[in-house]
Amino acid sequence: MNALQGLKSTFNTTTGTPLYQRLTKVLRGAIESNLWDADDPLPSERDIAETLEISRVTVRKAIDGLVEDGLLVRKRGSGTFVAGRVEKSFATLTSFTEDMVSRGRKVRSDWLMRERGLVTPEESLSLSLSPGTAVLRFHRLRCADNVPMAIEYATVPAACLPSEHAVEDSLYEALRIRNQRPVRALQRLRAVLFTEEQAELMLVEPGSAGLFIERIGFNAAGAAVEWTRSYYRGDAYDFVAELNLGH
Repeated sequence: MNALQGLKSTFNTTTGTPLYQRLTKVLRGAIESNLWDADDPLPSERDIAETLEISRVTVRKAIDGLVEDGLLVRKRGSGTFVAGRVEKSFATLTSFTEDMVSRGRKVRSDWLMRERGLVTPEESLSLSLSPGTAVLRFHRLRCADNVPMAIEYATVPAACLPSEHAVEDSLYEALRIRNQRPVRALQRLRAVLFTEEQAELMLVEPGSAGLFIERIGFNAAGAAVEWTRSYYRGDAYDFVAELNLGH
């Protein structure tokens, strides 16, 4: 209850309506400031409502929004918990930046390399490019809330962007500006063990479990505009796919 008492003063001085939006802001701030650690249970709806002197309907609506944003997770029969892992859906084509921003996390990219060069045989095969075609390569360590989450190696046909410096935080945003954003993709996923070099970047032990995703993205005209290989921390991600009965 001490944590809730601390929230009460913040809630009372937060302006804006309706009430559930004020509560959403306060709870989001508490989570992002680590008032509760990852996987910690959130106080019950009744305790929050009684402490802040608001209705449980208001509390439920605020919590629902944070669940949708991925900051909280509900566990049947156990309650609501601070999310310790990121759920990445295969049902939608989104970038790392979009995934993290939608969850209220601060994104940072540490550049490992960006360059212009001629297509390699592997890049040529993946992007259906002729030998000698120019490409742009973007190698980055992707972080959320200053925590390393993924190592990303992306190759794009040079014709899609003006230079290797056109990408800032989001590759997809840079491609969107030039009407080259992928609208569909082919993806392959497999389990890997991080090498010593990868583990050092990700701040985990060498040999730690990771997830490797290879993606080829196609623009609206059907041309391959992105070949990305990403290594995700296995302790931070859950990949979710919705399956339907085939006919």
